[in-house]
Amino acid sequence: MPRGLIVARGGFIALVGWVMGVALQLQQPVLWALSSYRALLLAGALALAGMVLTRRWLAAMCTALLAGVLIGAGLTGLRAVHFAADALNPALQGQDIEVTGRIASLPQASAQGERFDFEVESARRGGGTVTLPPRLQLGWYGESGTGSPGLRAGERWRFTVRLRSPHGNFNPQGFDRERWLWEKGIQATGYVRNGPRDPVPERLGATWWHPLDSLRQSVSERIGERVASDPRSAGVLAALVVGDQSAIVGLGKRVVR
Repeated sequence: MPRGLIVARGGFIALVGWVMGVALQLQQPVLWALSSYRALLLAGALALAGMVLTRRWLAAMCTALLAGVLIGAGLTGLRAVHFAADALNPALQGQDIEVTGRIASLPQASAQGERFDFEVESARRGGGTVTLPPRLQLGWYGESGTGSPGLRAGERWRFTVRLRSPHGNFNPQGFDRERWLWEKGIQATGYVRNGPRDPVPERLGATWWHPLDSLRQSVSERIGERVASDPRSAGVLAALVVGDQSAIVGLGKRVVR
């Protein structure tokens, strides 16, 4: 059989194998060592080269399937290991940590305050530098319902936070919050410390980072201003236009993004 046809059909079979490899790796209860996934990738590359070189149809297709499985499992595991390496140090859970970074999402408002994603630039505790996950999900809750100072996407801030590793209910067929946070690249959640005895949060200025979220926030605010006489309709419009579901009020059940 012509080599070009073998390569073309072998590529499709390799894609099928890649999906199988990803599915198999996702069944692992515990991640392997980084070297194991590198070995899988190397073996997959060698199998792929063997598929290209062979002229036997059955051998080529079997080799392509094997290559896809090895590469799919190796890449998925490699990504998971690298992501897990940035997990929150258990010794830092529940501790006061000073962080500097940027508001990395459209802040989600509630009656108690605001929730937002935060990209860490630096972190300190007890006068020394500490390492945190690069992306956090934080809440800023005011005393007596005062809420946060009106955060904007892209702003740089310095404040003190308390963090913990992501947790969620483990209910069959239910919402998997830990996986949702994992997909967003978030490995720690927490809140801003803004009590009378805490260091005063410091706004360091606006930036050009996260322009899309900044634009979404501006459009949501404009909608609220134009439809100020009907907050319920303004919230629905903001949710439909820019996905700002926190703007929905008076619907009986709050929608959580």
